[in-house]
Amino acid sequence: MTSLDDLPLRDELRGETPYGAPQLDVPVQLNTNENPYRPSETVVADMAAAVAEAARGLNRYPDRDAVALRAGLAEYLTADGGVPLATEQVWAANGSNEVVLQLLLAFGGPGRTAVSFAPTYSMYPEYARDSHTEWVLGRRADDFTIDREHALGVIAEHRPSVVLLASPNNPTGTALPIDDIAAIVAAAPGVVIVDEAYGEFRRSGVPSALSLLPDSPRLVVTRTMSKAFALAGGRVGYLAASPAVVDAVRIVRLPYHLSSTTQAVAGAALRHADELLGAVAELRAERDRTVAWLRGRGLQAADSDANFVLFGTFADRHAVWQGLLDRGVLIRETGPDGWLRVSIGTPAEMAAFRTALEEVTA
Repeated sequence: MTSLDDLPLRDELRGETPYGAPQLDVPVQLNTNENPYRPSETVVADMAAAVAEAARGLNRYPDRDAVALRAGLAEYLTADGGVPLATEQVWAANGSNEVVLQLLLAFGGPGRTAVSFAPTYSMYPEYARDSHTEWVLGRRADDFTIDREHALGVIAEHRPSVVLLASPNNPTGTALPIDDIAAIVAAAPGVVIVDEAYGEFRRSGVPSALSLLPDSPRLVVTRTMSKAFALAGGRVGYLAASPAVVDAVRIVRLPYHLSSTTQAVAGAALRHADELLGAVAELRAERDRTVAWLRGRGLQAADSDANFVLFGTFADRHAVWQGLLDRGVLIRETGPDGWLRVSIGTPAEMAAFRTALEEVTA
């Protein structure tokens, strides 16, 4: 039987494994930062009707530039960030993963460099690898914020075409001060991508990088509908930037990359944004309760502006992860050594997590 070793695979892909969190059938799944609340039957019915209407035209290609969806997203972001955005400043694709990969295809490439600061999202180096972009990884401070002096030094040394900043950061949940983002945008010679996949979960008073867009033509803010909108299965991500950045991404996007049915479902979700985002406040509160509970048990828990909490530290984190799994609770073994990450679920799911962790660490 043919194996990968028998194929003319690119050398840098040999020995690599596909990205992905464990998908296990357990009662409590708290490992992929999904919104635990399903869409209501009203929302489901509207989505179904929108898909049915789209299905009547599936013999034709979709709107390759998803203009109606982008207009809806621009309206939503304008309300969320307080900065007016036009349709021409927004782009959508199959999850924010595809959005960021498209940005690397447009602005990275051979002879170019992308920079980020660890610990951060583990897909970033894969985007760089897949686009033949050199990858440089700086460090974060002990509290997982950006060490501004260090970051500016890395940028000055490597002159990157792309800087990737996750805020709130995955897997730590750390939101970056807007002044730090502004300083990096001012210093970077290329584009700066601020990945706000968890932006809706940020605490009150924490600004979005959207506020910097009017004066920052090389800033890109990416978002997703997977988390706060409870649309992980819909696979819709998007960006806000200058129209020129959107034009650059349109050059590298695949033709008709966003299906008619995906656009229809996302449009229906936007029509019900208030309802779908209704659980965000409760998830924030549950997150804060989880941080306080973990610290009350003598554990470390990172300050979080996301819908998850990084906690530890453990001499053998895998044993703790396995102990929780044995009790029907699946979390994520990720981040710096000794740390684990738990997504915020329903009150019942979090109660099960607390009980299991107490038993494992007793």
